[in-house]
Amino acid sequence: MNTIGKIFCISLYGESHGKAVGVVIDGCPAGISLTEEDFAEDLNRRKAGAEGTTTRTESDKPILLSGVFDGHTNGAPIHIAFRNENIRSSDYEQFIDIPRPGHADFSAMMKFQGWQDPRGSGHFSGRVSIGLVAAAVVAKKILNSFSDIVFRTSLLEAGGSRDIDKAVYQAKESGDSIGALVEIRVSGVPAGWGEPFFDTAESIISHYIFAVPAVRGVEFGDGFAAAKMRGSQHNDPFIDLHGRTARNGAGGINGGITNGNDILLRVAVKPASSIASTQNTLDFSRDEMVNLEIHGRHDACIALRGAVVLEAATACALADLALVARAEAPFISNIPWRKS
Repeated sequence: MNTIGKIFCISLYGESHGKAVGVVIDGCPAGISLTEEDFAEDLNRRKAGAEGTTTRTESDKPILLSGVFDGHTNGAPIHIAFRNENIRSSDYEQFIDIPRPGHADFSAMMKFQGWQDPRGSGHFSGRVSIGLVAAAVVAKKILNSFSDIVFRTSLLEAGGSRDIDKAVYQAKESGDSIGALVEIRVSGVPAGWGEPFFDTAESIISHYIFAVPAVRGVEFGDGFAAAKMRGSQHNDPFIDLHGRTARNGAGGINGGITNGNDILLRVAVKPASSIASTQNTLDFSRDEMVNLEIHGRHDACIALRGAVVLEAATACALADLALVARAEAPFISNIPWRKS
């Protein structure tokens, strides 16, 4: 499905070379200040142009079609559209017969029986993620109505190297691509968001994160390193009555519920499937192995532009968790520590 959320619900739509892509947001409270200018900062972080990113450039101007009146949300669904203007569909014609290794070309064809839009990867393109970034601009405004919540997102490494610029340049020059490790830290999140078991804060955030194309893994706090640790190393001793801890091995979540410390997660992003290097793969129209040469405009490192998308996914997840917690608030005592 293309829709997610219990209260803050978002629906992504569009194809890479269709008329437009965008998002419809339902459940946003009325009265939140919102103008087209509010989207500029995060949309610019997603833009192409830097070394190792696609040469396809779009204006990415948000078109607010509904849900906003007089510079504020009005309680109706918010429809934000982005026109597709810079397209070259001919670059993708060969992938109908020769699906790209590692890409969704084949699986999409199987699911939709050949009716999928192959142009620019269609609905499976990273282009569609712009709607998620737009939704997060609204989500962050909702979050800041609860608390002063700050996002800090960075690339820790690319292609296994801390020298990200050098690694991206070398991948591009060799006609290849590289993956990356992205860290997201969110401070100011109150304790008490999330549910035990199936709607834990980690599972909700991860659900959104894995919707972002090219994600291969996510870990919170100590993550997989916890498998090699002892409890005395992994545990987070409390140091004040507000629940602040001396370390953050849990990544800000205990028992599926936020504990008031920073939410800390790291995301593994795979290398882009579309690479200039020749690949030997199957031509499905002839049932023969052929050498596939991919032309067109592609990213050497998706994470350079994808980091803000991962941050956006996290923000949308937290906004929904926040609104669910607010809906439950009348039934929960405000006493931080119950005494007999």
